[in-house]
Formats: sequence, C-alpha cells, structure tokens
Amino acid sequence: MHFTSITFLLFLPLVLITYRCLRSTRHQNILLLVTSYVFYGWWDYRFCVLMLISSLLDFYVGQALSRTDDERRRRRWLTLSLVGNLGLLATFKYLNFCIESFQELGRLFGFNMSTGTLDIILPVGISFYTFQTMSYTIDVYRRDLKASDSLIDFLAFVSFFPQLVAGPIERAIDLLPQLQRPRVITLEDSAAGVRRILCGFFKKIVIADSLASFVTDGFANPAAASGPQLVIATMMFAFQIYCDFSAYSDIAIGTARLFGIQLTQNFNYPYFSRSLQEFWQRWHISLSTWFRDYVYIPLGGNRGTAMQRHRNVLLTFVISGIWHGAAWRFLGWGALHGTVLLTENAARKSARGKNEAQGLIPTPTNAFKMVVTFIIVCLGWVMFRADTMQDAMLIWKKLAMSILDTEQWLALAAQYSSHGPLFYTINLLVTFVLAEWVLRHRPFPLEIGHWPMMARWPAYTLVMWLIVEHADRTEQSPFIYFQF
Repeated sequence: MHFTSITFLLFLPLVLITYRCLRSTRHQNILLLVTSYVFYGWWDYRFCVLMLISSLLDFYVGQALSRTDDERRRRRWLTLSLVGNLGLLATFKYLNFCIESFQELGRLFGFNMSTGTLDIILPVGISFYTFQTMSYTIDVYRRDLKASDSLIDFLAFVSFFPQLVAGPIERAIDLLPQLQRPRVITLEDSAAGVRRILCGFFKKIVIADSLASFVTDGFANPAAASGPQLVIATMMFAFQIYCDFSAYSDIAIGTARLFGIQLTQNFNYPYFSRSLQEFWQRWHISLSTWFRDYVYIPLGGNRGTAMQRHRNVLLTFVISGIWHGAAWRFLGWGALHGTVLLTENAARKSARGKNEAQGLIPTPTNAFKMVVTFIIVCLGWVMFRADTMQDAMLIWKKLAMSILDTEQWLALAAQYSSHGPLFYTINLLVTFVLAEWVLRHRPFPLEIGHWPMMARWPAYTLVMWLIVEHADRTEQSPFIYFQF
C-alpha cells in the first residue's frame, strides 16, 4: 500500500477514526498492530510471516536477556538474534548477488559455472525493520533498555505502519515507551501532522515524480546521451532521490503525529551541507546514527591509531553501501563516501561549529563549500542510479568531458528554452530549492503555522492545487527506497 495511493487515503482516515474512538492504550496498540500487518501485507501477505519471525525472535531474546546476568549466556542470546536477523536479510537480499559474484569470479579464472540463481522476492522494508529489531536486542543486551513485557506492544513497535517500509528507523528506546503509555493528541499535533503530510505529498508528486522522466531519459542509455544531458540528469536525480525519500519520511512523521506519536527527524536540508561530514548529519539521520552507534563505535570509533580510525570509518561506509543494495556499485558508493570523509578529516576541512550557514545570503566561502559538497554527493549518486558499475564509469567520463564542451551546452540551452516541460520542471525545482533555503530553520518547509492566516492559507491552497494538478498529469512511481 503506497502513501500516495487512493487505497491509503481511504485506509488512513478509517484507522484514525477507530483509533481515536478507543480509550484503552492496549486496544489502540492492538488496532495499530492489526492495521500495520494489513498495510504491510497489501504488497504480499507472505512478507508478514518474515516480519513476525524476526519480531518474535527478538522479543523472546529480549526476555531471555532480562532473566540472566551470566555474560556468556547473554552473549549467546545476542548472537542468536544477530545471526537470525542478519541470516534472513542475507538470504532474501544478498544470496543471488553472492551466487552471481561467484559465477563472475569463476569466469575470470576460465571456469564457466552455470549455477543459476534463486527466484527470491525481496520483501519490502526488510532492511529497515531488521535494523529496528536488532537495535532493540542490542540495547537490552547493553542494559540501556528494559526488555518489553508485552508482546502486543513490541509487535506494534516493529510493525508501526507509518515508518515500517522506509523509515525513519526508530529505536526501541524512543518509540516503545510511547506505545506503552497513554497518548494525548492535541489540536496542534493534528495540524502539524497534516502540514507535514501535505509537504511530503508535494515533494513526492510535484517534485520527485516530475523529475523522474528526465532522469530516466538521461540514464537509460548513457552511451547515447550527451555529457551536458547527463549533468542535468545527475543533478535531477540528486533532487529526485532527496524529495522522494524525504517525502516518505515527512508523510510517516506526519501520520504518526496524528496518532500522538513522535518519530525521529530523518532529513535536515542535506544539500545545504558544507562538507560530507555535515551531509551525513543531515541525510537519512536515523540510518547514519544507527551505523554510528551499532557499527562504528563497536569497531573502535575514533579510538586507537590513525590507521585503525581510518579503517573504522571506511568499513562503516562500505557496510552502509552494502546495506543499500546487493551490487558492487553500492559498495563503491559507500567506499567513495568513506574515502572523501577521510580526506576531509585529514585536510581539516570538516565543518566546524554550527552545522548551518547563517543569514539569507551565504558567504562566498560557505557557498563554495556547499557547491563542492553537492558535486561530490552527485558523483556518488551516479552509482546509485546507473544500472551497472560500467555505466557509472562511462557517465563519470562524460561528465568530466562535458565541462569544456561549449557546443553541446549551447545545444542543451536551446533545448531548455524551447522544451516546455523541461523549462517548467527546472524552474519549479529552482523555486523549491530557494523556498527550502529561506525556510531551512524550520523542521520542514511547510511548517508555517506561525505565519499570519492571510499568508499561510494561500500557501496551503497553492501547494494542494499543485499536488492535484501534478497527480493528474504525472505518472506516479513507487518510492525509490522501497528497493532497499
């Protein structure tokens, strides 16, 4: 069930009305549990079985951890949880990749191995809820969190439908207590939730889906595309994936707030970052902090020798790349980010002090840093969007060669001025970026409840009109991060 589908627009009010009619926290949690499994099973009911297995495993492991102080037994229970969850994830996400890589390796040495692959469907959201349940077990093992005594509450925590499929990845220490206590839903909660949902719909339908066709045209056949065309397609993909993914987070956070539940802020205007370090403080925050707390710090963090610290950073980013997808290009994406971050640290160019450029107009230094960081991020996104690593390398080559290709840039400028949809989309994107810059001190761009009524209601009306207008004429596509 997609957030932007008619089915969800009928599903949400029905669940919300029923939820608010219930007075018992337990009954509300049962409703959330049942409706979350309905929401998830809408894609394929078999997915629910895997999520239930992972949830039951970690619930009972948490119970076992709470009943013993024997460190050897506790380590065994934790190992069972990690092996079980990572085993499920590896089977459904990485098994075919390992088989194909084994075949390629054999061919390099002259062996023509035809082992075939398995017909495995990747369950939607498995990477997200697996990390969520693992963080619960690890926190209980570390004694940072008391094990849940209620199976209903725990199952509702894992399956909570607003953030189930593509995050934010919630920690049990933040979300579980909210499910265990009575929720008080204020008028401000409801108004802020609706504004955030509206912002998410705008980002997804008006911006991301409008950019999708131009991105597809550029990346479909890199060999035939010109360098300037690939430059525009790459920049458009950067905003497509940002608006698409942050839109899901906005809708999830807004929907949760309608139920009286606060979710983690997942994006904080990442393309205004002045370094890659700052970018990762602003992009997919719930994932980057997960890797920091459960991978980077256990590896040693910033302790040890310089070589060990560099290893920890690089390994964390490589693992993050593999988490995103079972392909060498994702591993390369993680390695690129890790290498650039190490280079920043070595050159002492990481952002210092406040993580935000102040003032309406950025200083030349801040503007330069933001542009350089954006270019580095875009080069990484090429590996995300290209079909193969070979295509990514071809695109990089064309991007580099296009810098001095005046003739092709003039041809693209002529196309830009004469191509109505392209002209409209680029101007819409520029307007969106400027609006984000002006409103970047707010949690999300449409958080304008403090504006006078005569100003905010025309803004709401314009946003809703644009959503309806683009929904009629733009082909809607699934959220990009469903594939991860």
